Amino acid sequence: MIALQLQFLLVPFLTSIMGAAQYMMQDAALMNYIDRRLLSLEKRLEKCNQDILDYVEEFRDFSKMVLSRLAALNSYKTEVKSEVENLLLRIERSQRDIDYIGSVRDSSTCIEVHEDLVKQQLFEEAEEKRKLKLMLNASCDHVLAGIKSLKMVKKTGDKYGSWMKDPGKKHAKIYLLNGSVNNVLLEFENIMTFMESNHTLKARRITLPFPWEGTGHILYQGFLFYHRYGSLNEIIKFNVQKRKVTDQMQLPGAGKIPAYQLSPSTKIDLAVDEQGLWAIHAEPETGGNIVITKINHVTMSVEHTWDTSCNSKDAEAAFMSCNTLYVVYNSPSGGTSRVQCVYDVLDAVKTYEIPVLHFPKRQGSHSTIHYNPKEKQLFAWGDGSQIIYKLHTKQKV
Repeated sequence: MIALQLQFLLVPFLTSIMGAAQYMMQDAALMNYIDRRLLSLEKRLEKCNQDILDYVEEFRDFSKMVLSRLAALNSYKTEVKSEVENLLLRIERSQRDIDYIGSVRDSSTCIEVHEDLVKQQLFEEAEEKRKLKLMLNASCDHVLAGIKSLKMVKKTGDKYGSWMKDPGKKHAKIYLLNGSVNNVLLEFENIMTFMESNHTLKARRITLPFPWEGTGHILYQGFLFYHRYGSLNEIIKFNVQKRKVTDQMQLPGAGKIPAYQLSPSTKIDLAVDEQGLWAIHAEPETGGNIVITKINHVTMSVEHTWDTSCNSKDAEAAFMSCNTLYVVYNSPSGGTSRVQCVYDVLDAVKTYEIPVLHFPKRQGSHSTIHYNPKEKQLFAWGDGSQIIYKLHTKQKV
């Protein structure tokens, strides 16, 4: 009887225990399922994050490529514009040559040229020379006959540089531009201040918005004119007193090769004489011969261009004086500098009429030579030294 009662009590107890175990197994299976689903979701989120990072990196690379190509396009645009301007200038020159050749009688043919055409051609040539003389002030009638002496003012700065006065101003300030690439202009009150041992402490430092290239810069009428570094042929006009850029221009045909073979950093050499601002450069199209351009310094526009017979090979510098280009040559290893090519834009002076002119008492090379029409002297930079050369001139015949 007791056994039957125990059996009766154990059956429900065991049944409840088995039910509880079954529920626990179901709960464990459910938890395992949930864990696996969460793990799967975590992996998917991780992959999503990685995909997003990959997309961001790809977008950055794409953005860099687009910006690089845009910069290249801007550079190409500037070059194409310069080439088009150069081409237009060449076409204009070629057209003048064609017109001239077409009006000249070929002696080997039987074509008779009318007298009126010859007279017209002569009249046009005379009119062109008359306009040039009016523009360039034909009263400028001296020619360089010798370089009398030199004065070594100071030795300071790099191998390449430029120093000068402003011939268009009455003050005696000295300006120094050190190096072939820089953006700091030093201004001294006078040459005595410049010659002091601690001269840089007394200099007014003027930082330019764009660095220069080469050593062919010039100061004139209170403005610094210089070739902008990184550009093919952009000339900047900078107001020294107000410290700001007031204008710029592109010089057609310039910037492709150095103006002088022995001064490779200078692609455009700017010069001043009694007639104002000039640009000196060389072009591959002229076989490396030097080209000179008269620039209106007020409007920053080209007034006239001449292709000279002076070659840039073994040239180290050049300067303008009284409408005349004087090219200075040297040996690649350095030696006695000499003027042995002269070009007068008005044909008043012939090269064979001027002997080779040697620079006195000095062995070395020049990175720049500038003529000062106010003082009739040359301001030169030679191997880090600042030099003044006195000139001997005579009347043009």
